[in-house]
Amino acid sequence: MAKKQLTLRLVTPERVVQESSGVDFVVLPAYAGEMGILPGHAPFFVQLQEGSLRTHRGEDVNVLAISGGFVEIHGDVVSVFAETAEMAEEIDAERARQALEKAKAQMVSPNIDPLTLAQAEAAARRAAVRLKVAELRRTTHSSSRS
Repeated sequence: MAKKQLTLRLVTPERVVQESSGVDFVVLPAYAGEMGILPGHAPFFVQLQEGSLRTHRGEDVNVLAISGGFVEIHGDVVSVFAETAEMAEEIDAERARQALEKAKAQMVSPNIDPLTLAQAEAAARRAAVRLKVAELRRTTHSSSRS
């Protein structure tokens, strides 16, 4: 009997980022905390926050940075509708570092209005996630070469 696996569909407003079958396990940044999904999961619909989305296929782990959105689990299909999503290899770590520094500087400026503060905080969270995912890729990539 064949091992049950998941199909993952990751879509943003701009593009289909990933569509893959044969996924063993998915970890998502749900709004209330990380959520793991295995084949046979109950139907579910949940809001996502900024964070890393990880897919496991055997020993291989694929990491993506996402910001916000929703996930629908129905049968063994995991459909992720994210505001943004970047595969680890697409992330420019230096650009993300600069975005984080810019957002931090904006957040501490005197007399900042609440809307600008909220936007700067969101930008800082997105940049921090992108840096984390880029660093994960760099460390796992360099350790696999050893």
